[in-house]
Amino acid sequence: MNPFFEAAQRINRRHFLGKAAKGIGAIALASLFNSGRLAGEPGQWRGVVKPPHVAPKIRRVIHLYMAGGPSHLDLFDPKPDLARLHEEPMPESYTKGQPIAQLQGRELTCMAPNYAFRRYGQSGMEMAEILPHLGGVADELCLVRSMVTEQINHDPAHTFMNTGSIIPGRPSMGAWTLYALGNETENLPGFIVLTSEGGGQAQPISSRQWSAGFLPGKFQGVKFQSAGDPVSYVSPPPGVSHQCQSEVVKHVKDLNREFNEVVDDPDLATRIAQYELAARMQMSVPELSDLSDEPQHILDLYGTEGGDGTFASNCLMARRLAERGVRFIQVYHRGWDHHGDIKNGLAAASGYVDQASAALITDLKQRGMLDDTLVIWGGEFGRTPMAQGTGRDHHIKGFSLLMAGGGIRGGTTYGATDELGYNAIENPVSIHDFHATLLHLLGIDHRYLTFRYQGRDFRLTDVFGDPVTGVMT
Repeated sequence: MNPFFEAAQRINRRHFLGKAAKGIGAIALASLFNSGRLAGEPGQWRGVVKPPHVAPKIRRVIHLYMAGGPSHLDLFDPKPDLARLHEEPMPESYTKGQPIAQLQGRELTCMAPNYAFRRYGQSGMEMAEILPHLGGVADELCLVRSMVTEQINHDPAHTFMNTGSIIPGRPSMGAWTLYALGNETENLPGFIVLTSEGGGQAQPISSRQWSAGFLPGKFQGVKFQSAGDPVSYVSPPPGVSHQCQSEVVKHVKDLNREFNEVVDDPDLATRIAQYELAARMQMSVPELSDLSDEPQHILDLYGTEGGDGTFASNCLMARRLAERGVRFIQVYHRGWDHHGDIKNGLAAASGYVDQASAALITDLKQRGMLDDTLVIWGGEFGRTPMAQGTGRDHHIKGFSLLMAGGGIRGGTTYGATDELGYNAIENPVSIHDFHATLLHLLGIDHRYLTFRYQGRDFRLTDVFGDPVTGVMT
């Protein structure tokens, strides 16, 4: 039997009244959200935070995610006392009863910082000598030295950093941002992810780190390929014209929409919207990935010719995505899990990312885009003051993170760890505080960005977190 006929047969008086009530509710909800369209109507999502809760400082976020846990002690947080205690026993007063990932039951000895630190910029910000390019933009950076997190192993720590929860299945911060504010382009997804690797052990990254969770699926992050076509099958197959393919997509979309008018399936509504976006991406993605309009001095600034799958290429792509209105961009670099040979590993990983990270900030500033963009640089946790052979173990009690852009105090060092870099002792910043700060800069009060699911109002920050005013202008 025809499925449309079957569905039509299920429409009885109760179903009709329920559908009518939903329609009235959708009109009221759309009016409250001031979204510029009905809740169930296809089209560009405008967001639910209208008007902003607070004056926004930024319009978009670029998160340079150093997956694996870069060592704050070797890169951002100089500790002369740790150098003095090199190869001496780690004082038990620091470690007794504290969570340790892979050093349980072992003799704990101190490891000195592996690289010398230098002062950079007019601010005199101290960073390792192996980060000269980031040092060159030190006066644009806020260096937070007092980050703390709750999860000591990679996957749950990534989950906590991205979603504010250790429970898989919650929406990521990119999905929350897109849900709150909508996209600024109709031709590309509003949340895009790029990945690269190099410099050390490349821990896997699960796609649920950019999931929409229980939010509608259209807020899911979309992973672009770093080499070749950013999106598979974006070009029509041989012998099929754009017009022919567009007609097929249109008919499939029309059939789905007709069926959805009967069954009212949110997943089907998402699929319809994605068909429309996919058709527009067939025109926008080839133009996005064509770097022939980039002058050579910009390619040299990043250290790439583009399209080669490197972090540098992805940073250039991130700028191009930001220019085209993409709201939230994550650029993962997998290569910071240095349990052994940390000295050489850090030099290699830094070599992959230092120039391009600084280039992105410089490029955005030259284009007048840094004022309304937040750039974040950091990983899921730090590394221990204690040695693990020739490396360092995972560490959650204190680590570092960089921010730059709109609303951020450039040339500022915020917070501090103790003399051995173990505990954050001055202005500790939790992941919930970090998320609250990010949302505040976007014009969102984290307490009021909620979504009701299974009878409870959820938010990115759960029931915790405060914006960190000390890092903001």
